[in-house]
Amino acid sequence: MPRIALITGGNRGLGRATALALIEAGIEVIYTHRGDPGEKIDAIPLELTVGALETYDDFATELRRVLRDRFGREDFDFLVNNAGVGVHASIADTTVEAFDELLNVHFRGVFFLTQKLLPLIADGGRIVNLSTGLARFTGDGYAAYASMKGAIEVFTRYLAKEAAARGITANTVAPGPAATEFAGGMLRDNEQVREGLARVIALGRVGEPEEIAGVITAMLGTDTRWITGQRIEASGGMHL
Repeated sequence: MPRIALITGGNRGLGRATALALIEAGIEVIYTHRGDPGEKIDAIPLELTVGALETYDDFATELRRVLRDRFGREDFDFLVNNAGVGVHASIADTTVEAFDELLNVHFRGVFFLTQKLLPLIADGGRIVNLSTGLARFTGDGYAAYASMKGAIEVFTRYLAKEAAARGITANTVAPGPAATEFAGGMLRDNEQVREGLARVIALGRVGEPEEIAGVITAMLGTDTRWITGQRIEASGGMHL
């Protein structure tokens, strides 16, 4: 029976890197996108706006259809809540609209999408929620974003406790700076920014998407089945 992972926001950045890593590991991948599935890979794209909670019933119906028709299954094994948006603003400059967008995608969306999909996750499955290193250390302009991720870390601990009766684990992976499209690709393309960050990272450089994907993939593996309710930071030792 094939192992199946669902990744939200798998059309780019860390989500795409994770999809490719899981495919390489022999896992079937379904990923969500907001209208642009990205470069074609050996995975199944499904459209979903994570912040639009009113669409979750239809999404779950479509997911069930794909699981049944493509894989002959009624459930899947791994959920990676990765989809996100970035808002860079000081507390003084954060608008209600920007705050609500972050809330809907990073917290309300993760909470209620997980609630909707839990009945479809196989017993003994795995859930990984994406947090951020900014929930431990601070960075200018990320108070609202990091606060949502802090909420995700608390949610994950409660989720781990409630899901344990079914043998399902739940953990957070908290990336540090990584060279993706996030924040307009600044960490990927701006050498001045990269050099500045490297000075406060123990390993002396910004991370690569594949390195974060490797951690996520490891947390879905059988060797980590005894880990649950934990925060795993992959930041190269930033601000130690």
